[in-house]
Amino acid sequence: MSAGLPLIVTRPDPGGAATVARARAMGLDARPMPLFAAHPLTWAVPDPGDFDALLLTSAQAARLGGAGLARLAPLPVHAVGAATAEAASAVGLRVVEVGATDGQALVDAMTSRGVTRILWLCGRDRTRFDTRGAAIIALPCYAADTVTPPADWPALVAAPAVLLAHSRRAAERIAALVPEARAHLALVAISAKAASAAGAGWGDVAVAERPDDAAMLALARALCHKG
Repeated sequence: MSAGLPLIVTRPDPGGAATVARARAMGLDARPMPLFAAHPLTWAVPDPGDFDALLLTSAQAARLGGAGLARLAPLPVHAVGAATAEAASAVGLRVVEVGATDGQALVDAMTSRGVTRILWLCGRDRTRFDTRGAAIIALPCYAADTVTPPADWPALVAAPAVLLAHSRRAAERIAALVPEARAHLALVAISAKAASAAGAGWGDVAVAERPDDAAMLALARALCHKG
C-alpha cells in the first residue's frame, strides 16, 4: 500500500513510466507528471571508421535512435548510467564502460586513455563538455520538447510532495513551474548540476550518488516518509 508524501515523476515516457512502476513497487505514491515529450529526429549515420568510440549520455538516444544504430554497432559504447547502458545493450550495441557520475567525468576518463575521436549520439538540447582536446562530434538523434503539465500539477505542487529531476533541463523546467513558495517541496536531483539548476528555496534537496533510478528512488523513499 502506498504511503508518505506523493512522489512527482516528471521525466517523459517510456522512462517516466518505468520510474513510476519502480516507485510504486517500493510502496511510494508515485504520480506521473511528464513535463517533456521525447521523439526521434532524422539523422544521417556517419562512417563508424572515423571514430574511436560512441558516447551516450541518455537512454533516449538508444531508445529513439532507430535503424541507424545498427551501423554504429562496431563502435565501443561509453554510457552514462546503468539505464543508458541497458538501453544500448538492448539494441545490440557493445557497452565497454558505464560512467557513474556525469558526462564530463566520463569524457575525462575516455580522453585520459587516448580515446579522442568520439561520436556523441545525443538530444537536440544538451549540455556542453570540456573536450580535453578530443574531437567530440555531437549528433542529435532525438528531441525532448516541453509540454503543458498535466491538470493535477498545480494541486500537487501546492501541497507537500517530493519531485524527481532526471536532468538539468528537468530541474530548470520544475523551477520555472514552481517559481515562488517552495519550502514545502523536496527535490531529488540526478546530479549536482541538476540540483544547482533547480535554484534555491526548496525544503530539501538531495543529489543521487549515481545517475540512475535506483539511487534517486532510494533518496525519494526517505524524503517521502520523512515528510
